Amino acid sequence: MDPQQPEPVSYLCGDCGAENTLKTGDVIQCRECGYRILYKKRTRRSMATSVI
Repeated sequence: MDPQQPEPVSYLCGDCGAENTLKTGDVIQCRECGYRILYKKRTRRSMATSVI
């Protein structure tokens, strides 16, 4: 069985606005300016909710 590799996630820098792609274990830091606050981009994937 192949261990599933999690796909990288895109984040936006809170200071310069650059897009950063991070994988599991990467340092949470902008690659352009070094700022350490990154915001996760919104996804277009729909969230399924169930109502009983």
